[in-house]
Amino acid sequence: MRFGDLREILQYVPQFRGCVFVVAIDGAVIASSNFTNILLDLAVLHSLKIRVVLVHGAGLQVKQLGASRGVQMSTIDGTGPTTDETLEVSLDAISRLSSTLMQKLTSVGLRAASANVLNAHPAGVIKGIDHLNTGRVDRVDAQTLRTLIDDEIVPLVSPIGFDAHGDTLRLNSDAAAAEIGIALGAAKIIYLSIDPVSDRETGGRLRHLSVDEAKERASSPSGSGETSKLKWAARACVSGVARVHILDGNQDDALLAELFSNEGVGTMVYADVYQLVRAARIEDVPPIASLVRQSVENEELLQRNHDDLVDNLNDYFVLEVDGNLIATVSLHIFPGGKQAEIGCLYVHPVHSDAGYGSKMIAFAENEARKAGVEEVFALSTQAVEYFRRKANYELTDASQLPRDRQEKLEKSGRKSKVLIKSLLTNKPLI
Repeated sequence: MRFGDLREILQYVPQFRGCVFVVAIDGAVIASSNFTNILLDLAVLHSLKIRVVLVHGAGLQVKQLGASRGVQMSTIDGTGPTTDETLEVSLDAISRLSSTLMQKLTSVGLRAASANVLNAHPAGVIKGIDHLNTGRVDRVDAQTLRTLIDDEIVPLVSPIGFDAHGDTLRLNSDAAAAEIGIALGAAKIIYLSIDPVSDRETGGRLRHLSVDEAKERASSPSGSGETSKLKWAARACVSGVARVHILDGNQDDALLAELFSNEGVGTMVYADVYQLVRAARIEDVPPIASLVRQSVENEELLQRNHDDLVDNLNDYFVLEVDGNLIATVSLHIFPGGKQAEIGCLYVHPVHSDAGYGSKMIAFAENEARKAGVEEVFALSTQAVEYFRRKANYELTDASQLPRDRQEKLEKSGRKSKVLIKSLLTNKPLI
């Protein structure tokens, strides 16, 4: 490990200390050779005063036990109808697995307690099919969970619930984790799965998905186990959980690498990127200068010193991910209020493929619209095609600029291209 890596890790520790993370682990991951490493990672989180609630699945174990008993299983993950025979096998498999997990958590120095905190109701008839003993979470006993984590005990929650009559219902662990995260106001929900989310065209990792993107992908399932997680990730984000992470449980160090590095290794579902954008503050001046330094050296952006940034701070907006400034844009409205310039657009290279650049432009345009601006323009030497293709700007000439901006451009000698966009004829991108 480089010392720079350690600095990167340490910047997250104060942000996460005292936060609640709900970690949901599929049964197949628990059965994998990498699970010992995951346990050690959980111990690391606990040592950093991160408050962990552990939810476990048991699909693989239910399937295997059913096969050994010759029982035809009606569902293995609590999403379909649960017959009496399937419920009996599921309860046995989940009970055994829960006991094993308690033992393993103890072996890495974690105090844990099996928590009966899920009140449920029968799922009922869905699309004409009676789901029998399958349940849906009705209420989470958040107080019991808080009591345990306040006492530095890791609550272990199984995918089983009880209704008002005391009847036992089989639950889906993805749903249980989401409902627990919502009830606790968790900072993060983390799903560890054997089915990581990947780009369906390239096969590469998808780093980020908005709520709408997660919903759309879940509505066209690929046959892998990602559909359920994306569905519940979207629900959690809509209900107040800022981030949901879906990780490959077979990847060594995936949990720590996702949480303690800027680029991560999994897929993050986020509530709304525009909620992450805010007006720049005085303490943002050094990070902004640092962020755009390389682009200035490449002559992509105009040089901006500390005093320039301070004097024009009201023009700047920044985007944060987990407290780290990763993108910036400026919006300067000219006298008269009808024209504005979008400038200093920059996204950290690690996040260059996440679509943040076009979203920052859209955010600035939306702010301009709210201020009554009719036309925005941008000056660029190397991002001309980006503005044209991604944001529908058109090439024009300097005569379309405010007079003082024309003069400044001429004096700079940069020979920047002028791109312009009418906010009256173009619909908002947000």
